[in-house]
Amino acid sequence: MKKYFSILSDMENKIREGQYVPGQKLPSVRSSAESYGCSISTITRAYAELEKRHAVYSIPQSGFYVVEKPGDWRDNRDGKMIDFATVLPDLDAFPYLDFQHCLNKAIDIYKYDLFTYGDPKGLESLRHTLVSHLAGDQVFAKAEQIIVTSGAQQALEILAKMPFPNGNAAVLVEQPSYDIYLRYLEAEGIPVHGIARTAAGIDLRELEQKFGSGGIKFFYTMSRYHNPLGTSYNADERKAIARLAGKYDVYVVEDDYMADLGAERQFDPIYAYDRSSHVVYLKSFSKIIFPGLRLGAIVLPERLLKTFRIYKSYPDTSLLSQAALEVYIKNGMYERHKHKICSLYASRMRALNESVERYNEAGLIEVPGVSSGIYAQFKLKPTVNMERLIKRLAQRNISVVPGKAFYLSDYLEREKFLRISISQTRPEQIDEGVKAIVEEVRQGSRW
Repeated sequence: MKKYFSILSDMENKIREGQYVPGQKLPSVRSSAESYGCSISTITRAYAELEKRHAVYSIPQSGFYVVEKPGDWRDNRDGKMIDFATVLPDLDAFPYLDFQHCLNKAIDIYKYDLFTYGDPKGLESLRHTLVSHLAGDQVFAKAEQIIVTSGAQQALEILAKMPFPNGNAAVLVEQPSYDIYLRYLEAEGIPVHGIARTAAGIDLRELEQKFGSGGIKFFYTMSRYHNPLGTSYNADERKAIARLAGKYDVYVVEDDYMADLGAERQFDPIYAYDRSSHVVYLKSFSKIIFPGLRLGAIVLPERLLKTFRIYKSYPDTSLLSQAALEVYIKNGMYERHKHKICSLYASRMRALNESVERYNEAGLIEVPGVSSGIYAQFKLKPTVNMERLIKRLAQRNISVVPGKAFYLSDYLEREKFLRISISQTRPEQIDEGVKAIVEEVRQGSRW
């Protein structure tokens, strides 16, 4: 089954990236079977699925051909812009047809139930479906522990405001970290402290010191494919964080919003090492399906359930979206799309790493070895004039995001870097963009 999904994803990527152009005939079934090292039946099934998705069409006694797609609103995007700034998923990879089918199926299944207010905890059948879905990521929980939220952001805001059993009030955040959440914490006047995290990881002794000093309600962390660093904690770090949480009665809020975007399948989250029920697990479905879906899930220790439900006392998430997501997961569409997205982003991250190796011979920028997710940190020397660099790159139609916004306003020990996102950049754009960045950094060192 994994072989089939891999082949299907590769074919879709080749069509999307233009290796197979509209009207072009695909290799014969026998030729593709030899190329991929699989059976003819596997290729036949893959071609049939591509035809079902309207990516190709067949001509009897001739073969399969790439569909000529009419222009749509996406064609209005600026083709000259190299967008390393956006965090939106690839528009061309959205599962429009599959999810449309799921929406229609959800209406057929639930009918009048969709027109009620619903349950603040979320659609019950979806929460039961999420039990097995989350177990695939080594997050074992009962349906009663799972609450469906309007995106992960809603859950983060509730957690920041609600009291915790340890009686503490301050939130500890990695520096750098998710910029929107940092601005929310500051705007709400919630006590917040920072701890440095770099591409090399986190200082566990400093973390233990901060946990032990008292006052920390929870530690907010992105254990894998960190925004903006792109890096992941290793297994020892994850185990240590879970252990320290239990030792010092500090909760850990693990934002695993990138859980489905990695090719690394041997990644157990911090939650999997939690022996003291001190880890809160968050998952978002926006990065893999549609950002506008606004669906997330939170897995809570039993000690936090009652309070969280009080703060989330009304149903605010579309029942239709929840029902459609349930159908999407149950029918295997989610797993199939996940494999496609993982393959797509992994290929782009490889292209990024290859371009860095090609053009950054002088070591003007530091880039951690990230192979999955969508983010990479381009660390710059302290002497680089960031404002001028951003302006010069914009003049070359390259959009990037500087690292300053990913720090608390009063946190001074900042690294100077660009956050690079590959979610909507093609390989040739990546190469051109990396080359330009290195050139401008080199030029900037002479200013």
